[in-house]
Amino acid sequence: MPDGSTSIIIQGKRRYRIAGFVSETPYFKAKVESLNDIMPENDNEFNAIVGSLKDLSIKIAQFTANVPPEATFAVKNIENSSFLINFICSNTDIKVEDKQKLLEIESLKDRGIQAISFLVREVQMLELKHDIQKKVKTDIDRQQREFMLNQQMKTIQDELGGNPAEQEINAFKARAKTKKWNEEIAKFFKKEVEKLARLNPAAGEYSVQFTFCQTLLDLPWNEYTVDNFDLKNASKVLDEDHYGLEKVKERILEHLAVLKLKNDMKSPILCLYGPPGVGKTSLGKSVARALDRSYVRVSLGGLNDESEIRGHRKTYIGAMPGRIIQNIKKAKSSNPVFILDEIDKVSKHFHGDPASALLEVLDPEQNSEFHDNYVEADFDLSKVMFIATANTLSTIAPPLRDRLELIEVSGYLVEEKIEIAKRHLIPKQLENHGLKKTNVTFSKDVIELIIDGYTRESGVRELDKKLAKVIRRIAKKIAFEETYNKKLTKEDIREYLGVIEFSKEKYQGNEFAGVVTGLAWTAVGGEILYVETSLSKGKGALTLTGNLGDVMKESAMLAHEYLKSHAEQLGLDSEVFSNWNVHVHVPEGAIPKDGPSAGVTMVTSLASAFTQRKVKKSLAMTGEITLRGKVLPVGGIKEKILAAKRAGITEIILSEDNKKHLEEIKDDYLKGVQFHFVKTIMDVLDIALLKTKVEKAVKIG
Repeated sequence: MPDGSTSIIIQGKRRYRIAGFVSETPYFKAKVESLNDIMPENDNEFNAIVGSLKDLSIKIAQFTANVPPEATFAVKNIENSSFLINFICSNTDIKVEDKQKLLEIESLKDRGIQAISFLVREVQMLELKHDIQKKVKTDIDRQQREFMLNQQMKTIQDELGGNPAEQEINAFKARAKTKKWNEEIAKFFKKEVEKLARLNPAAGEYSVQFTFCQTLLDLPWNEYTVDNFDLKNASKVLDEDHYGLEKVKERILEHLAVLKLKNDMKSPILCLYGPPGVGKTSLGKSVARALDRSYVRVSLGGLNDESEIRGHRKTYIGAMPGRIIQNIKKAKSSNPVFILDEIDKVSKHFHGDPASALLEVLDPEQNSEFHDNYVEADFDLSKVMFIATANTLSTIAPPLRDRLELIEVSGYLVEEKIEIAKRHLIPKQLENHGLKKTNVTFSKDVIELIIDGYTRESGVRELDKKLAKVIRRIAKKIAFEETYNKKLTKEDIREYLGVIEFSKEKYQGNEFAGVVTGLAWTAVGGEILYVETSLSKGKGALTLTGNLGDVMKESAMLAHEYLKSHAEQLGLDSEVFSNWNVHVHVPEGAIPKDGPSAGVTMVTSLASAFTQRKVKKSLAMTGEITLRGKVLPVGGIKEKILAAKRAGITEIILSEDNKKHLEEIKDDYLKGVQFHFVKTIMDVLDIALLKTKVEKAVKIG
């Protein structure tokens, strides 16, 4: 060879069988007998075998990298079938044992068939290896491609300032250093950020975890605004924003005074309750402004899912914190003034009881460790000043009501409404409609006409709407360059608002025996209502109409039975009850009416009908009765007094036990009304019924 080495090529020429060994040293010597290959003649099958061997050999040569191309060329050009079969058998890469088997086969045909079986197996092995290598190469190529792309992307990101995911995590860690949270929350946040760093940004869970970490950072842990304890300024702010409401303002100033003296006082939960439109919600804004605190408000009306308060667990799709935590985040401080609006309108549902969830929020002993399901860490709400508002206390769950400090915000007198309109409502509506003070002037008489003729409410919401309607009409006239009276008259009001909707005369009619004016409390304030009784010949049946509830129906039956048992004291023949049917009606039958305030009114109406003695003019009454004839106290006295004054009532009959309630009411509310305090039904009848019977009345009994 060119490099000086020697290469020997040995080719088998014939086959021999060993008959016996002669010697073994220094090398083997044996007696042999020559073997001849059995060659088939003109056999097509044999030709096919030879052809298959050629094809398989060439295929193996193609799969095997170390076989030179010359070998393939040689195989193709060998014409001698015997030489071809022996050449392939000796040069095939198979086991020595298999080659020995081929060598021992005498028939070339059989040897060729056996060689084919070995070659087919070899081809299959080579094909399988080739497929595996191809797959592995493809995977490596893909991995290399991804690696190269990632490296390029990383280089580009480094040029632009770094990996966005890493930048976000680094930003979170930087913000965490500025937070004032305690060690426990710091560890909790660190653990959550590390979990975020382990997630692939393309994974769905990444965005959930990212939002959670962001929420933890956005919450104002131990971050408080500095309170303004200038109580004179606070009093001034409250007076500027609200006219009247002296009791409420006094209670708020008391709280601020205690907070000033003892800075770590846990905030009590104030609950302002009263009719709509009296300024309960806007009081919260004034308190926040007086204290220089953040102001947030959440409406609980119609809330029926406990998760709205406590939040959803992170495992749920679309999970978010509850409304309490959401609004604390919005306030950006841990001591805002937090208005819980319409707390009386929270409802139960199969999702849970939100009122029960509010117990933890509104308990000063518990809310220092308020647990939101989403945040999964306790948040301190003890410095939050919660102010709840409600129209009625009857629908608030007793455990929840027990945690509230109740402050009644009742309705306004006409004089107070006039002042509120002048100071607040008219300037606000002028600004909203783009007018100046010089464009229009409301006199006291005009405002009073709007209040008396077009509104019937305890608050001022409807009054605000009517004033807005008037100012809209004036704005239209100014826009069309029409002439109008800048100083409004009563005629202008009738033109702008139409015919008068409410009339006092409607509430003062008592020309007939059996008609009595009662006082009722509703969610929108006090109202007056009539109870009418008529008699007709019959067998003593009692009929009740007017959409009455169970309590009022029972009061009517109780009144009827009381008169039957005390007929003699009223100068009535006991048989009169058997000969006359009684029909008791409360007008405006489309409106449901119920409550424990109509007992004395029912008795007086029935007694007036049976005795035919009219009820004293401009007299109203309220109170419940017992079968023994005792008059029981009722609630809502202030609202009822205001309703009576609006209707022109000058005398009111109340239970003796209600006398103490008048001491809490300002003298302005009581001015012009005479009060009669009674203990029994007979006291009521003595005051209410005139001494003489109705002229030309049908004689009863």
